[in-house]
Amino acid sequence: MNPRPTAVRWQILALLMGLCFISHFNRASMSVAANDRIMGDYGISPTRMGTIYSAFLLVYSLCMVPGGAFIDRFGARRALLVVGFGSAIFGGLTGLTGWLFPASAAGLWLSLVAVRGGMGMLSAPLHPASARAAGSWFPPPQRSLANGLVTGAAIAGVAASYPGFGALIQWIGWPAAFLTAATATGLLSLLWKVHSADTPREHPRANAAEAAWVQEPAGENLRGPEQRAGTDWRRLLAHRSLLLITLSYAAVGYFQYLFVYWMQYYFDKILHLGEPESRRYASIPQLAMALTMPMGGWLADCLSRRLGVRAGRGLISGTGMVLSAAFLLAGVLAKDPIWIVTWFTLALGAMGASEGPFWATAVDIGGRSGGAASALCNTGGNLGGLIAPVLTPWVSERWGWPWGISLGGIICFLGAACWCGIDPRSAGTNTRHDPSTAPPTS
Repeated sequence: MNPRPTAVRWQILALLMGLCFISHFNRASMSVAANDRIMGDYGISPTRMGTIYSAFLLVYSLCMVPGGAFIDRFGARRALLVVGFGSAIFGGLTGLTGWLFPASAAGLWLSLVAVRGGMGMLSAPLHPASARAAGSWFPPPQRSLANGLVTGAAIAGVAASYPGFGALIQWIGWPAAFLTAATATGLLSLLWKVHSADTPREHPRANAAEAAWVQEPAGENLRGPEQRAGTDWRRLLAHRSLLLITLSYAAVGYFQYLFVYWMQYYFDKILHLGEPESRRYASIPQLAMALTMPMGGWLADCLSRRLGVRAGRGLISGTGMVLSAAFLLAGVLAKDPIWIVTWFTLALGAMGASEGPFWATAVDIGGRSGGAASALCNTGGNLGGLIAPVLTPWVSERWGWPWGISLGGIICFLGAACWCGIDPRSAGTNTRHDPSTAPPTS
């Protein structure tokens, strides 16, 4: 009688979710500190603050492709160690800038640009490495769900930053709040170092049945960094579906970072809803997105088994993005704060449902170069994302904040159209799954 597969993959998934949660908590905490203290205390304008946000995203985007090559060369485990400890170090340095420049707005601004740029550099492999790890630890019919759970945890980190980091700021001040978060990040990274492995075959507590059922992607069963596959850049850069999914994810990035960096400001300073209410209202759409990400991934997996991978994933992601654009416009046109928050929550929730198929499809397209393929996709997401912190206030100062917010919906709709041409099967990888290979019920 064949032994039952172990369940180590779910422990790995929990650690991936924890790393993504704390990394995005650290990322979004910058906007919380800026809105609550830094812009007011130092007299830094929204546009200049936006350059600090974009410094992180610009360096993050530029380092994404080298980060993907690092993943394919050395494995997702090592890449995530770099991300975790790097986030801890630069998160702590963010807090130190407040003590080094207690009264100098220029000194603080320059320091934050440099420090947040450094954090962006070391954070670059986060999502490609997480997607590669999910592809190595989960079989095809569970990969969209696994990626949805991981990205959902990331957005939960953003949602938690508004009340959580805001409370820390009120309790111990913004510099000490960053140091506290950095300490928690370092401890979680240490846990990942102790417990993780690149594949089930390399983990001491995963049995052969689990490794066999997971059906590791080609090349993942090779041991040692010197044996890992190199990146086939020529094939990736010429792959039509990968280019289209990268463009589509650029629209997703713009839409998401519009909410991350400017929604609390919009509620507080533009709609004048008050600081506590604005924090709460800004976190509600993020929580909705965190919940719908795994739901969308699960639904995409179900539809893929019934309709095929292309139709199943494309239907979820494309429809989700169209609905996001429509709900965002409804929120801009609404007048009552409750309806504004409701429509914005639906907008970000629909966007969350579209997330999982992006990562599963990018890894499938990449095959042995799955880390680089997902890195290229995420580069698009962050190139779109880095524009939102600067373009939103620029448009809003000239034509009003309704136009600044609505622009995100227009971009989102264009991104949805790209799914008409995306085919994850065209890479020649196995994206179908035989239900007979499912593990026995434990």
